[in-house]
Formats: sequence, C-alpha cells, structure tokens
Amino acid sequence: MIEALSHNMTASDPWLILLVVVPLLSAPLCILLRSGIAAWSVATAVSWVVFAIALYLLNTVMESGTMIYRIGGWDAPWGIEYRLDAVGAFVIVIVAAIGAVVMPYARQSVAAEIPAERHYLFYAMMMLNLSGLLGIAVTGDAFNLFVFLEISSLSTYVLISLGSDRRALTAAYRYLIMGTLGATFYIIGVGLMYQMTGTLNISDLATIMPAVAETRTILAAMAFLTVGISLKIALFPLHTWLPNAYTFAPSVVTIFIAATATKVAVYILLRIVFTVFGQVDIFAHFPIQPVLMVMAIAAMFLASLSAIWQENVKRMMAYSSVAQIGYMVLGVALATETGLTGSIVHLFNHAIMKGAAFMAIGAIIFATGAVTIKDLEGIGRRMPLTMAAFVVAGLSLIGVPLTVGFISKWQLVSASLELNMWPLAALIVLSSLLAIVYVWRIFEVAYLRQPHITEHNPKIVPLSMLIPTWILALAGIYFGANATFTLDVAHAAARQLMGGL
Repeated sequence: MIEALSHNMTASDPWLILLVVVPLLSAPLCILLRSGIAAWSVATAVSWVVFAIALYLLNTVMESGTMIYRIGGWDAPWGIEYRLDAVGAFVIVIVAAIGAVVMPYARQSVAAEIPAERHYLFYAMMMLNLSGLLGIAVTGDAFNLFVFLEISSLSTYVLISLGSDRRALTAAYRYLIMGTLGATFYIIGVGLMYQMTGTLNISDLATIMPAVAETRTILAAMAFLTVGISLKIALFPLHTWLPNAYTFAPSVVTIFIAATATKVAVYILLRIVFTVFGQVDIFAHFPIQPVLMVMAIAAMFLASLSAIWQENVKRMMAYSSVAQIGYMVLGVALATETGLTGSIVHLFNHAIMKGAAFMAIGAIIFATGAVTIKDLEGIGRRMPLTMAAFVVAGLSLIGVPLTVGFISKWQLVSASLELNMWPLAALIVLSSLLAIVYVWRIFEVAYLRQPHITEHNPKIVPLSMLIPTWILALAGIYFGANATFTLDVAHAAARQLMGGL
C-alpha cells in the first residue's frame, strides 16, 4: 500500500472535480426548488453520492498513488490542478462520511429548530459548505484553497445565524470577524510567497521554497500563515469564536462543523508545513515548533478546565473540541511519523466521537428542549438509547481502551516516548483525566439523579435521528477495537508528508 503511494497517477481523473462540482451545483438547485422536503431530498442524495465518490478516490489513491486533474487540460503551474494524495483522500472521506450521516438526521432536527420557510436555504448552505470543505482537500493551488476556504466559511456564518436563539446572530457575527481575520492573514501569507516564488501551485511552491526560505519575506509569510490557520483551527488562545458558534447554532450545524470544519483547517496546517515547506528544515528556520507545542498543551488543559465549569451541554462539548484540537496540533508539532499518524488518525476519530456526542445532544434537545446539565436529571432512564450513544462518545473523549479516543492518544504518547519526552507523555495522560470530570458530570445527572415529577415524558426520537447517532457511536467502538485500516491510512499519509522533510 505504502509503496504504491510513491507512484503518481498521471492521467486526469474527472471524479476529482465531480467531488466538488456535484454539491456545488446542488446548492442553487435547492434554492430553485424552494421546498424544504425537495431540498432535503436533493441534499441527502448528493451527500451519499459524494460519499461514494470519496471512498472510490481513497481506494484509488491507496492503490495507485496521487491522483491529478488538470482543469482545462493546462499543465501546472500555468493551469490549476486538483491533486489528491493519501492525507487529502483521508480528509475527504471524513467530510463526506459525516455529511452522508448528518443529512438523514437533519430532516426532523431542522424542522424542530428552523422556521419552515428557511429550510431550503439551510440545505443550500449545507451543500455549499460541503463543496467548500471538499475543495480545500483536493485543490493543488494555494489561492484556490483560499477560495474554497471562504466558500465554506461564508456558508457556515449563514448556517450558524439560523439558530432559534437570538444569540446565534451574535455568535455568527463574532465568527465572521474572526474568520475574516484568519482568511486575511492566510491570503497575505500566500501573497508574500507568490512575491518570492512567482507561483501559486502547491507542488511548485515546494520545489522553489528552499531557494528563498531564509528571506524575511518568507519568514513573514510563515508568520501570517500560522496565525491565520490557527484562527481557522480555533487553536487556543485563538478559539474565542468557537464556543458560542457551537452553542447557539442549530443542532445539525453544530454536528457538521464540529466534525469537519476544524479537521479541514488542521489539514491546511499539515499541507503548509509538510508540503509547501516540505523541502525546507522548517523547524530550524522558523520558531513554529515550540509555538505550536505550547499552544497545543495550553488547549489540552485550559479548554478542558473550562469545559468542567460549563452548565450548557453544547458549550461544554465546544470547549472539549478546543481541547481535542490541541491533541491534533501536538502531533504536528512533534513532527515525527508516529506523531503525525496520531494527529491524522485523530482527525477521523474526533469526527466520529464528537459527531456522535452532538447528535445525542441534538436528539435530547429535540425530545425535551434540555440544554443545561440540570435539565438532564434522570434523562438516562427516560431516553436510554440516546444516552447510551452519548456514553460511548464520552468514553471515546476520555480515551478509554477499545474506543477511537484511545487509539489517537496512544499514538501521541508513543511519539512522545520515541523522542524521550516523558513529561509530555505524562501531560497527555493527565489532560485525558480532565475529560473524565466533565464527562462524569453528565453521566452523574443522567443516571444517578431522579427526574422531576412534574416533567412530561420526552417526545419519541425518530429513527431518522437515532440511527445516524448510533452509526457514529458504533463506529467509535469498531474503529477503536479494530484500528488497522485507519492507522494504515494515517501512517501512509504521515510517511508521505514526512517524505518532504
């Protein structure tokens, strides 16, 4: 498998562009239909088609190597190309899989939380968001990456603003400000690189970069890129947009962006550090390694501590996401194959566990309207299947063996021990213990307290919401007990990325 990755598939493959074009064209179709049911049907069908294409592309990349599609037949760097390698293929499968699972869930949840006259707009924005995130992972051009980043970001702002709480507008506005700053920093960094290299093609940039790496312009470019991408990732302390965005967005939006958006932003960081600067000893030229490591460790601890004190369940899980982002970035900062493998596999694992957690929370909101921990008293008895799925997701967040969370953290601990960084390995384990505290707060009220007598029985959660929740929960167990496939893909991607250093 890994040997196959060293060979490029030189022929253009149209599936690469169809992966992006199909959801992109479905967005205006949803608007033209002006019907919530029809738009949902189109969005659901497109999501599953995209998922099938993503699986085909991952299989092809793992068997035949990097795939290329030259738009208009123009060779790079004069033309724009789509290029998909192992790490990109892994990311598109994550995004497409979450999209495919979320869309069946969305119908009832959206109907309960968003006015009917806005449903078709919601699904149009979801398709734009899906197209933008997939485009980021397949484009081989640094400027087009910015374009897709803005497509996904702008649609996300709209999706968050559709929340029923008026604070959703404030959350969307704050995200717009922070997201615009991040995008501006990124494009300034790209502009500075273009000034020194005369190209925007990522592969071409990687070839030219060693000749100009020591210039002040490239040093400034790296600084702008690091800050801009960190804002998009929501890396501590640049995370302030994330808690409110997750808390006040509609449940489906929270599920989708929590499981995909930050993962794609981490992919951008991987692409810049290990591809654009892959032939440069980046950690010798730029002080990026200690900065990322300090920010990652701070996220792991301070965000987990913040989660412990939250009363709103969605907000608690939002701070948990900031902490989990710390683990992903820590693997990047370690800059070893094992560390990168841990970081890349955690993109997949965290998408599963956090998707399942937010789906369970969304189902509880649908059935009871409960959003605070106090409101969850006795919910384990009243909604046993939904809470059982949350328990599985919570155990994964802690990193209990036989769950996906354990696989990721074990890889990061192994990477730390390989570098003889025993204190760092201890910090990874210690930060995982903090997750026990905030997850236990929910377990305790859900199972060890009695529900209020005056409360009505919750509404029945429809199978269209319960089945997707359990699909992700069971995936968290399956890929935790049998992680061979995900680790193989992540290791192949890490080896390919490290080959540029």
